[in-house]
Amino acid sequence: MKRALLSVFDKTGLVALAQGLIARDFELVSTGGTKRALEAAGLPVTGVETVTGFPEMLDGRVKTLHPKIHAGILAKRDVASHMAALADHDITPIDVVVVNLYPFAATIAKPNTTRAEAIEQIDIGGPSALRAAAKNAAAVWAVVDPADYAQVLTGLDEDDAALRARLAAKVFQTTAAYDAQIAAYLDPEPFPATFTPTFTKQQSLRYGENSHQDAAFYVAPDAPAESLAHAQQLHGKALSFNNIRDADATLAMVNEYQQPTVVAVKHMNPCGIGQGATIEEAWDKAYAADPMSIFGGIIALNRPVDLATAEKMHKLFLEIIMAPSFDDDAYAVLAKKKNLRLLTVTLAPAQTEPRVETVAVLGGVLRQTTDTAIETAADLTVVTQTKPTTEQIEAMLFAQQVVKHVKSNAIVIAKQGQTLGIGAGQMNRIGSVEIALKQAQQNANFAGAVMASDAFFPMDDCVEYAAQHDIKAIIQPGGSIRDQDSIAMADKYGIAMVTTGVRHFRH
Repeated sequence: MKRALLSVFDKTGLVALAQGLIARDFELVSTGGTKRALEAAGLPVTGVETVTGFPEMLDGRVKTLHPKIHAGILAKRDVASHMAALADHDITPIDVVVVNLYPFAATIAKPNTTRAEAIEQIDIGGPSALRAAAKNAAAVWAVVDPADYAQVLTGLDEDDAALRARLAAKVFQTTAAYDAQIAAYLDPEPFPATFTPTFTKQQSLRYGENSHQDAAFYVAPDAPAESLAHAQQLHGKALSFNNIRDADATLAMVNEYQQPTVVAVKHMNPCGIGQGATIEEAWDKAYAADPMSIFGGIIALNRPVDLATAEKMHKLFLEIIMAPSFDDDAYAVLAKKKNLRLLTVTLAPAQTEPRVETVAVLGGVLRQTTDTAIETAADLTVVTQTKPTTEQIEAMLFAQQVVKHVKSNAIVIAKQGQTLGIGAGQMNRIGSVEIALKQAQQNANFAGAVMASDAFFPMDDCVEYAAQHDIKAIIQPGGSIRDQDSIAMADKYGIAMVTTGVRHFRH
C-alpha cells in the first residue's frame, strides 16, 4: 500500500482529498488536529507517532522531524542503496506529502500580537517535510495548497510528472515567501543587508505598457488597506498595467487631503486637482483646471460619489473612478458605461510615518522612505521685500502638496484650492514654467495665481518669466548658490517669494 502524509493547518478540502487517496489505495499518516479531523470523518488514519515509534512532544513542536518520516520522503526510488536502507530500517516510502503552514502572516497582521505569539506561528516541521518532498519530486508529490487537491488526484491517476514538478516549484515559492515574511518581522530594519521581498500574483494582465509586452499584477502580503491591492472593483473592464500605475499615483495624491477633493491624473501626473465645500464643487474645480487633458483620465474622490457629481462625470470619457463609496443612484448613472472602471478604495489621509518604497532597475532595486513631508505656514521663510497675503500662503501650501506628485522638473500654478496649470517632466525648469503658465492663463480664475516649484531655481529666468506672466507669489525650496539672483528678480517685480528648505523631486 502507498503512503501519504497529511499535516495541515487549513482543513479546507481535507476530507475529500483523504477519501480520494484512500480510493487510490493510500495509507494515511497524520498528526494532531489533522488526524482528529480525519477520524471524525470516519476515515482510517495512522498517527505519526505509530510510524516513528516516538511521541509528539514539546507541545507539538516536534512531530514529523524523524528519520522514519524524512527518509521515507527523500529516498530515491531508482537508487538500490536507498531502497535497501529503507528496508534495513523498516521504513515505508512516503509518496504524497500534503502540508500547509502555520498562519504566520495572519498572526502578525492581528493588532496587539506579541513577539512570543508570532514566534509560535513559525512552522518548522511543515516546511521541512514539504522541502524534502519537493526535492524528491521525481517520485514524491509535494502539495502545499488546498486549491490543488483536485488536480493532484487526477495527476496521481495519470502519473503526471509535469504537474508534480510544478507543485514542487510552488512549494519552494511558498516556503521562500514564508521565510521572507518571518525575516522581515524579526528584523524590521528598512534597509537590511539582504532584501527578500515576497509578492503574490493577484491577476494576469492582458499586456504591459504596450500590447507586445506581457505583464501581471503582484501584491505584497502586508499591502496597506489604502493601497490599490485592496481596492474593490464594482464595474467595468479589468484594470490594465497602465491603469494600475495611474491609479496608484492617483490614490497617493488624493490621500494628501482632508477636505473634499477630486484628483484627475493622466500618465501618473495630475492634470487637475480641486477642493471645495462639497465633492461636487471639488469636481467642478478639478475639471475646470484642464478640461482637455482630463479626457481618458483617472479620477479619485475622497468623499462618496453623489448623483450630481456622477451625472457630470458621466458626460466625459474616463478610464477609472475611485472613491470610498458610490451612492446607489450615482452608481446607476456611471454603470451605464460598460467599460468604465468603478472602484471603492480605503483612504488614509495625511500619512506622516514614511513607508519604504521599492523601484526596480535593471539588475536590482532602489529602496527609499516615502516623501510624506507636508509643509505648513510655520515652515515658510519669506525671502523677499513683498510679504505674501494669507490667501497667497494658503494657495502656495496647496500648490506645494500638488508639486510633490508631479514628475520633475515640476511647476504648479494654483489658486484657491484649484490647480490652474502644471508643467511636468521637462529637461529644464523654464520649460515647465512655460507649459504651466500657458495652460493656467487660459483659466478664467487665473488672476492672483501663485506658483510652486519642486526644486530651487538655478537661474533667475523662471522667476522673471513668471513675473512677466502675472504670477504674484512663488513657493520654492531654496538652496541654490544663486538663490539671491532669483530673490532679486522677485523684488524687481514686487513678487512675494517663500522658501521651504524641502525639495520634492519625483522621477
